[in-house]
Amino acid sequence: MNIQGILDFEQNDTELIHLANISCEAHDLRNVVVLAVHAGRIYTVLHAVDLSANSTFDGVSDKKETNFHTFTEYFENTHGIVLRHPSQPLLAVKPNHKPHNLLSSKFRNEGNHVKTNGDTSHVNNGDSCVHMPPELLIPLNLSEDILRAFYLFPSLMHRIETLMLASQLRSEISYDDSNISSFLILEAITTLRCSEDFSMERLELLGDSVLKYAVSCHLFLESPDKDEGHLSSSRAAIISNAALYGLGMERKIQGYVRDAAFDPCRWLAPGQLSIHPVPCNCSVDSEVVTQDIHVLEDTPIVKIGQACDKGHRWMCSKTISDCVEAVIGAYYVGGGLRAAVAVLKWLGVDAEIEEELIVHTILSAPVKNCLPKIGVIGMLEAKLGYTFSLKGLLLEALTHPSQRESAERYSYQRLEFLGDAVLDILITRHLFNSHEDTDEGELTDLQSASVNNENFAQVAVKHKLHQFLQHSCRSLADQITEYENSLENSSMEKIELLSDAALRGPKVLGDIIESIAGAILIDAKLDLDVVWGVFRPLLSPIATPANLELPPFRELLELCSKNGYFLETNFTDGEKIEATLLVQLKEKLIVRQSCGKSKKDAKAHAASKLLEDIEKEGLLIPKNAGRMQQLQKQHGGTANRCNNVFDAMDTQPPTPTSGKKSDASKIIASLDKPVHVPVNTSRGGPRAALQGEGLLIPKNASRTQQLQKQGGTADLCNNLFDAMGTQLPTTTNGNKSYG
Repeated sequence: MNIQGILDFEQNDTELIHLANISCEAHDLRNVVVLAVHAGRIYTVLHAVDLSANSTFDGVSDKKETNFHTFTEYFENTHGIVLRHPSQPLLAVKPNHKPHNLLSSKFRNEGNHVKTNGDTSHVNNGDSCVHMPPELLIPLNLSEDILRAFYLFPSLMHRIETLMLASQLRSEISYDDSNISSFLILEAITTLRCSEDFSMERLELLGDSVLKYAVSCHLFLESPDKDEGHLSSSRAAIISNAALYGLGMERKIQGYVRDAAFDPCRWLAPGQLSIHPVPCNCSVDSEVVTQDIHVLEDTPIVKIGQACDKGHRWMCSKTISDCVEAVIGAYYVGGGLRAAVAVLKWLGVDAEIEEELIVHTILSAPVKNCLPKIGVIGMLEAKLGYTFSLKGLLLEALTHPSQRESAERYSYQRLEFLGDAVLDILITRHLFNSHEDTDEGELTDLQSASVNNENFAQVAVKHKLHQFLQHSCRSLADQITEYENSLENSSMEKIELLSDAALRGPKVLGDIIESIAGAILIDAKLDLDVVWGVFRPLLSPIATPANLELPPFRELLELCSKNGYFLETNFTDGEKIEATLLVQLKEKLIVRQSCGKSKKDAKAHAASKLLEDIEKEGLLIPKNAGRMQQLQKQHGGTANRCNNVFDAMDTQPPTPTSGKKSDASKIIASLDKPVHVPVNTSRGGPRAALQGEGLLIPKNASRTQQLQKQGGTADLCNNLFDAMGTQLPTTTNGNKSYG
């Protein structure tokens, strides 16, 4: 629009639209950007409407008011403005979009949802309009397209500012041997609260393993006379979250952490004052605060990550320690181990791995008499596909501490300490590089499934490495034999974490896998690629998102959380810990019990049984189900869902025998059968229903009542059906019937 060519405001041409400072024809105002003088807001003109300020007020203005008769009355009473041209047409104007956070796909399309056929969930707010008297509007010599481009500025400038922040951190670390990307460092200082398409979580997971490996190597090489216990305690003191928090605070890394989502409405150009204040809710006067908010106030009202007008920005201490690990991970990705060690040096952690220390460790290794066992060593080298330069290292990696008490003066414990960190970084690095599109949560689950003693124990048995273990402990030999037999009886085609406490492998089996890894690392002069070349085929198949199986209780917990099922866990102490798990489905209560050496084992075994029960109820998709089966389960369920619970479980109902059963037989009989109880959840929900059935101890119950409820193992199992008010199943004419 050519504003200079528009007639003067005082001209009384009835065809003209009189604006606040000029007059023009109505068609010239289409898509013109205007400023409302009474509200200070920017609008885009759509068209003139068949309404005037004297028309009946319909509430379609800049505020939804309905207690006024006309627009003239509304503006006079609300804003104190007397309109000079109340008879001219009103303009339909569209409020301009609020600036969106364009840095995140989560917010990028916010408000841009287009209504489709049958979709009435949400309509683009940008399509709404308000009616405005023209004389309150000042046209801006600006097109709508240019105005839209302005809304890119907050996100664009914020990204530039954060990249400059990352570049500043890189300058402080001042590692010049490699060009570490600013985007990589930016990822390392960005938390999940920023709601961007990247965060520090993946780098933090990798950095944790790198830190553990670098510190372990340094301690192992620098302290050849220290035992495994001393090395472990020294490592824990260096890599703990508390220690990393302290190191990060000393380097003021908290000033670099981005811990809140970008709000484009609060973005300020230099010299501007915010029109969206965030008042300070904490009683702190100074700008720099390093104390815990809970120390300052009993009931703090602060928002984590968001800065107030005083500049206070509160964050969790673990966020700072995680950022330290993420920065280490970023430098490892960009510049390798040497770059990561440079970050540790900047933080004040001594983790230098000097060539002289490696050579000294190899030369000072005791010369062990390997001649009597040279055949055993050769057979193991053939299995590993690696020939040791120092045969004594391999012999040390196979020697149990019990052997040291009888004849030898060494054991695998120091090498196991080192190998633990070696396998940790190798597997984590492999998962990090192989699953770039996997989110941080699933990557953590993959690491947990791959790096654990039970998994390593199964690797040892699978490849018969336990046969080379040198020990003088008869009970240990019996434990290994029992574990080996249990694995042979199960499917060895698919290695998975067993939940039955009786089938968990002796720790020594996992330890020798780690000690062999440590021995190869020293023999290869700390060449991680050599170690990975040996261990990748041994560890295969490594967990992937496709075959990942969560621990039973974790899977049960997520299932209950997702579907709104109530889960209750109770334990009874005795010779073995007994776990009782109760899951309240929509109309049925399922109870399972199991015993184990620890609460974790008992709970896992009971959870595994409950998952089988829920799967047979048609509420859980089997992991080995075909695609068509999964679709049938997800869309409408299965037509062949079992109507009879005990038939679905493929279990035999207990039958009465002559004489009184022992308590032990009652326990065994009850542990293998799920208990299903129909519960009316219409009153009080699942918790009230469980209390009504006597299965949940009220919090206000007396100590005596609690003890009576928990009782002994035998009493709990013996009275389980009675407590639920159900009859034991009986057999009639060869068919099962249930009371």
